Formats: sequence, structure tokens, C-alpha cells
Amino acid sequence: MIYDLAVIGGGIVGLATALSVSTRFPDLSLVVLEKEDQLASHQTGRNSGVIHAGVYYQPGSLKARFCKEGAEATLAFCRMHDIPFDQCGKMIVATGTDELPRLAALEGRCRENGLTVERLDAAELHRREPQIIGVGALFVPSSGIVDYAAIARTMAGLLARRGVEIRTGTTVTALSESAQDVRAETTNGEVSARCVIACAGLMADRLARSCGLALDFQIVPFRGEYFRLGSDKDRIVRHLIYPVPDPALPFLGVHLTRMIGGYVTVGPNAVLALAREGYHRTHVAPGDLAEMLAYPGFRRFLRRNWRSGLEEMANSLSKRRYLALCQRYCPELVLGDLHPYRPGIRAQAVFVDGTLAHDFVIRETARTVHVCNAPSPAATSAMPIAREITDRAAARFGWSARDGV
Repeated sequence: MIYDLAVIGGGIVGLATALSVSTRFPDLSLVVLEKEDQLASHQTGRNSGVIHAGVYYQPGSLKARFCKEGAEATLAFCRMHDIPFDQCGKMIVATGTDELPRLAALEGRCRENGLTVERLDAAELHRREPQIIGVGALFVPSSGIVDYAAIARTMAGLLARRGVEIRTGTTVTALSESAQDVRAETTNGEVSARCVIACAGLMADRLARSCGLALDFQIVPFRGEYFRLGSDKDRIVRHLIYPVPDPALPFLGVHLTRMIGGYVTVGPNAVLALAREGYHRTHVAPGDLAEMLAYPGFRRFLRRNWRSGLEEMANSLSKRRYLALCQRYCPELVLGDLHPYRPGIRAQAVFVDGTLAHDFVIRETARTVHVCNAPSPAATSAMPIAREITDRAAARFGWSARDGV
């Protein structure tokens, strides 16, 4: 069988894209290919579960546009399908006067991005969050929490009811594109489709290269390590508590996150992983590591950021150092409060000049569309990303009203 479309990747972006295409073009035959035995096993199922408001992103960027739209779409989807969520709001806390100029810049960015934001002094911060200290804060009420894996499972159920085939345990090892179709070599045999949309996360660049795309970036994995607080700390905060981030990096710093399960996590840090799926610090994949070291963009990135990289590594190796990051704004925490919790991997595109991609990156060939950089806030932004991909695919592949709505 030759499918009209194969979507590679069973995370929330791939599933949302399949759902978007099947809604607009219901007569197309679709298959979703996911290499793991379960959907949403990587970035979707291993993030902090935050519904981001769109605070940090350059006005006019895809992240700024899609995050704000995506937060609204995520809440609407949850309401429609009875998925629990909590729009608890976010506090971005300045712990020293040197951070106040950056806090003011973030406030301006919030307003540029059309977000409601409130500036708090130290007294008002303490009144609202008695266990948190700081010289000032921003309060963004539209941020929230949800279980993105639950959203992904709901999307998969909707797709199944529409007759979309979802194949788990099926790793795509290579793509071969011709004038007529695209052939996906998989661990379960060949799959042929007239068109392909790849939402492959950590493997996005490899699949894009197999289609002949000349790339100016490579995926570099960063491990985000978390701890869970004990049950006696389940009510330690009322909101999400974030530090003021470094504007040069796309990482938001170690934060306190209320989870939809009723507990609280701290994290993540951002440690260079030595394997694309290196969820433990001892996990080393020689091929992945050799590929990183051979890439000029990675070496340039290291030269510019080796100090912060060593600091992140030290914080990863020392639980006490990690705790100190939290104690800057929550001094009552002690080592015994930090319990093991699942880590995640951020699939981060690094350009050949050594800079990190700060926006979503989408590339195309004649018969394929590739989502090449979709780390946070991609889970929040999944539905607008899916709409954008569907628009691009319809234009490129010639889908028309005869194929659906």
C-alpha cells in the first residue's frame, strides 16, 4: 500500500500534525510511524508539563506567535476532552538587584507579545508566595500545568477513530525520495507514501539529511535533570516559580514546578548529553559523540560556552550545588527534600556558526516537510505548529478541497 502521507514521530507535534491533516483532508490515507513501543516517550512525556504563556520569545518569531496561540488551544482541547489542567500562573523571581534590569526587559517582552503581566515588589512577592524570597518578580497569570502525554494519548485515540494507522515500535532508519513518492526504510519493513512529514525530535537532522537537505545545523542533546520534592512539600508554592533566565541561552533555569499529579518538581538543568537518548550521565553512545565532536558548529559552541557548560556539569554531579540553585529563591529546601525523578533530553539545533537556534526550524523538500528544531515550548505550541505544517504541506503537495474539507 502507498499512503498519501506518512508522519514520522509519535510525540505531541507529530500527533497534532496528523490530527490537523486528517481534519482538513479526511480522504487522505495516513500512517504515523513511532520508533518506541509507546507514544510520547521522549520530549513530550519527559518535560515539566508547563503550559507556557510566551514570555521569553522574540516578538514576531514562530515561538512567540505559536506559544500564545498554543496555550489557548491547549486549554480549549483539555476542556473539550476532560483532561485535567491548572492555570496556576507563573512567578519569575529576581533574587538580586543585578537581575532587575533583565526582569524589566522580560516585562517589556511580555507586553510586546500581548501577555498580561504584573510587576511585584519584594513584599507583594512574599505575601503571595511566603516560602519564596526575592527583590521583585513578574506574575504571568496565563501560565499553567498539564500532562502532555495525556493530551498525546487523547490525540492518538481521535486518530484511531478516524482510521489513521499508528505503528509503534517502528524505527525509520532512512528516507528515499523520488519524483513519485518517499520510501521509508524501517525496522519493520519499507513504508511508501506520496508525502512525508517528519517530526522526529532528536533524530530530525538525520532524517532531513537522508532526503538530501543541505543543513546549516545539527541536533545536539542537552539532558535536563529534575528532582521531586517530598509529599510534605506538595503545597510549598501556589504558582510556578522561575528564576530570571540568561538571555543568551534558550534554557530557563532550575525552577519549582507544580505538577498536575499534585506534587512539586525542581529542575531542569541543561547538561550536555553524550548520547542523543542519554538519559543517564553514564550513558555514552560513541557514534553520537563522534558526530558531535566532528561538527564545527558544536566545537564553536563549546569554545564560547565552556564555562557555563562546566558549571552545569558540576551542578549535575553535586546534589548540593543543584540545591543551592533552588535555595536562592526557596531557602527552606534541604538535601533531604530532593528525590529522584525522570530526566528529559532537549533536542537542540546548533547552527554551524556555533549559535543555538532560538526559534522553531522547519525545512522542506519536494515531497517532505521536516520539523527540525522544536524544543520547549513545542508541547504548548503543538497545535499551531501542526496548523503551520499542514498549510505548508497542502501548498507544497498540492492538496485541495477534493481531498477533504
